[in-house]
Amino acid sequence: MPNTTSDPDDARRQIDARIAELADWRGATLSRIRALITETVPDVVEEWKWRGVPVWSRGGILCTGETYKSAVKLTFLKGASLPDPHGLFNASLDGNARRAIDIHEDDQLDEEAFAELIRAAVTINEKKKK
Repeated sequence: MPNTTSDPDDARRQIDARIAELADWRGATLSRIRALITETVPDVVEEWKWRGVPVWSRGGILCTGETYKSAVKLTFLKGASLPDPHGLFNASLDGNARRAIDIHEDDQLDEEAFAELIRAAVTINEKKKK
C-alpha cells in the first residue's frame, strides 16, 4: 500500500481495505463515519495519508480517521475554531487548533451533531479560501 495518495480511486480502495482489515467494531465504526461524511458532504475528497490514515477533505482537511486498539479517533484539524454545542470533542482539547472525538467500542455517536461538525468544518475551509 502506498504511504500517501490523493488519487480518489486509490484512496477509496485503501480505506475499503482498512475497514475490511479491521473486521471488528473499529471497522464498522470507521465505515459508518465514512458514510456520514459522504452523506453530509457528497463532494468530499477521500485521501490516504501518513502511512495509512483516511482523510476527508473539501477545500482543506475536514477530519482524519485513525484507528487504535481501543478507539477510533476523528481529528478535526481546525476543531478549536468549530462550534461544538453538543460536546462531541473529547480528546486533544489542549491544543490551539486541533480537536478530536475518540469513539470507544460501546460509545454511541450523535450522528446529527457529527454532521453539524462536518458542515462547520466545510464552512471554515470555505472562509479560509476567500
